[in-house]
Amino acid sequence: IRQGRILVNGRKATRLGIRADPLTDRIFVDGREISALPEAKVSYLLNKPRGCLSTLADPQGRPTVRDLLRGVSERVFPVGRLDGDTEGLMILTNDGDLAHRVAHPSLGCPKLYQARVRGVLTERDRLRLERGVVRDGGRRFHPMQIRLIRASNRSWYELVLREGRKNQIRILFRLLGHPVEKLRRVAIGPLRDRNLPVGSFRPLRPAEIRSLLVATGTKRHRPQGDFRGARNSSRTWPKIRKT
Repeated sequence: IRQGRILVNGRKATRLGIRADPLTDRIFVDGREISALPEAKVSYLLNKPRGCLSTLADPQGRPTVRDLLRGVSERVFPVGRLDGDTEGLMILTNDGDLAHRVAHPSLGCPKLYQARVRGVLTERDRLRLERGVVRDGGRRFHPMQIRLIRASNRSWYELVLREGRKNQIRILFRLLGHPVEKLRRVAIGPLRDRNLPVGSFRPLRPAEIRSLLVATGTKRHRPQGDFRGARNSSRTWPKIRKT
């Protein structure tokens, strides 16, 4: 205001403490209009396709999730990441609390993946994945739950991660001699939608948001399932509600 950079309804603001009505007045800073109203919280579920980056912009001009959000005017951001070769469910939101609940490792929101890999894991290798694998150089990967869906030359596995490193599933299966050929995320906590086409998105329903908040509650409301030392039992496998 002292520098003469503020306009209210086209007039320069000259007095400190001037009041403006956010519903009717137009406020400009350095010629750019700003909104005095907080942006409404919105959250979307996106089925990210393979070859699309889970970021809002890419300096190399590659496709991003922002390109898929046709008609969304709010500035939403991805919660967590999926690498470019992985498809599946992502949440995009401007709700910082929801994003923190879903993404923060300490709250343990389980993410369910399906992976097609070459060959079949041995029992020893499966246990290594469940207990956490120590890689050369001392780098340790967090444990995961794993269940065989279909065994063949190209087997399908379901995997649950509560906390993971970048490309963890691909790296570990490659180290064990079973490269991942296809990887998709099919559930985030209790959230799942088999009818959402790849490349499409929809708003999260209020009930779905509530279920995510409950599933990632405080320590007094621990998420369902505890995979430490899990051995493919129904007692330890987390319950993923189908929606």
